[in-house]
Amino acid sequence: MRGAKSAKCVAGAIVVALAATACGGGGSDNNKTAGQPDGYVSIEVGEPQKPLLPADTNEANGAYVVNALYAHLIDFDNQGKIQYVHADSVDTKDSKTWTIKLKKGWKFHNGEPITAQSYVDAWNWNANLENKQQNSFWFEDIKGYADVHPEKGKPKADKMSGLKALDETTIEVTLSKRVPYFEYKLGYYTWAALPKAFFKDPKAFGQKPIGSGPYKFEKWQHKKLIQVKANPDYQGPNKAKNKGVLFKSYTSLEAAYTDLRSGNLDVSRQIGPKDLPKYKSDLGEGAVNQPFAGVVSIVPAFYSKTFKDVDPKVLQGLSMGIDRETITKNILHGTRVPATSFTPPQVLGNQKLDTDVFTYNPEKAKKLIKDGGGVPGNKLWIQYNADGGHKEWVTAVCESIRKSTGIECLPDAKPDFPTDLEARDNKQVKGLYRGGWTADYPLNVNFMRELYGTTAEANNGHFSDKEIDNMFKAGDNAKDLDESIKLYQAAEKALLKKMPAIPLWNYGIDAGHSKNVDNVTVDFHGDIIMTDITVK
Repeated sequence: MRGAKSAKCVAGAIVVALAATACGGGGSDNNKTAGQPDGYVSIEVGEPQKPLLPADTNEANGAYVVNALYAHLIDFDNQGKIQYVHADSVDTKDSKTWTIKLKKGWKFHNGEPITAQSYVDAWNWNANLENKQQNSFWFEDIKGYADVHPEKGKPKADKMSGLKALDETTIEVTLSKRVPYFEYKLGYYTWAALPKAFFKDPKAFGQKPIGSGPYKFEKWQHKKLIQVKANPDYQGPNKAKNKGVLFKSYTSLEAAYTDLRSGNLDVSRQIGPKDLPKYKSDLGEGAVNQPFAGVVSIVPAFYSKTFKDVDPKVLQGLSMGIDRETITKNILHGTRVPATSFTPPQVLGNQKLDTDVFTYNPEKAKKLIKDGGGVPGNKLWIQYNADGGHKEWVTAVCESIRKSTGIECLPDAKPDFPTDLEARDNKQVKGLYRGGWTADYPLNVNFMRELYGTTAEANNGHFSDKEIDNMFKAGDNAKDLDESIKLYQAAEKALLKKMPAIPLWNYGIDAGHSKNVDNVTVDFHGDIIMTDITVK
């Protein structure tokens, strides 16, 4: 996800590196944010790009809020193992027809029962082309998806033939072809159920959502904060241990860190590069540092003048012109590990590729770029969001490329993460953009199919290759999960020859919390587990 957490970017992605966005800071009142209710936790999370809808949220800021508001069918523990939430079981005999049994007695925040039909109706609406949901492609495995989401023309139906609510608590999902890892995909929030009120006015609903998760929506002051309160009736394993959460927007990570140190902010998801050298001594036990399942890349916009019809040798050369070891050591202070593949170590199927493409070698970099025809105008740009703490490393990457290859490389800053995402969505990237992706589910599949498949929503570079698409399809239609993972490993090796992106390093979270709170932990996605936080 950039998303997801979709991570499109992490933000997220999250989509998504863990990036803060938008505006605002808070005042103080006895060492807490002015207006912060007793027992609530304040956390630095920027303005979501889209309304708070599960199928239209594909970046890390919105994902934090959506995850708080909507219950999952399944989730993953800190080791990436499946944990059932609203699902009681997920079974299949052939990887094509799946039966999902729900736990009884669950309700939406307005008291409406959550039934199998609640899920079926939501998935049909989300998949429909006319509803223009960013995450609609997550449903493309289901039989009948092409009828509601055709490649051309209008939908022929409003329901997918592969979806059935057999009774109040049983969903039958028939896929067009077998997908051995389908159960893992159900861990993404896009599969959340929606109440009847949603269908009456989706636009208004996205501003004041009625969810089903551990927190209830209270208010959204755009570009300032979103406030949610604990749901006392929530029956999931992740019941809130605090009274609520304030998601606060900041113009910079430095501003958030200042509030964190003064007690006006409880949790900051990321520490900016300027504060990395001192945050552990500043915060003591409040410092949080650990690796998680995410990869930072720079991604070519294959529609741009810079990279249209580019020879992959040029991209391989650019990759070898980046001194990852020095940048992660001196700029990121050892908090990141240079990438050796397109996937992070925490996912099943991760492999160290037998290649030197990720190794700094100026001489070979120059030769590859020359053999590939060079970069038009001998000039390129790297786009990033200025509010996410990326300026220092983007500048360092550009300087490394310039020194090693002679190509002029310029940072291209956008003021905030939503603006950065809009430029990507509208095909306005001039060269490369900062790509951050964290796992939606802990398989290597998620770092390829959702990023580099021709139809993938998070494929903002618009990479398209029939050979790669066919290899992904082979992995999707494998006889079992092990074979699927192996086929995607083969596809990853093929990606080295195509270079849809230039992986830089694996993510690590550098977060912090104030003395006002305890039990601040991180899940395998790299997200702060909000429900576990307790207020002193």
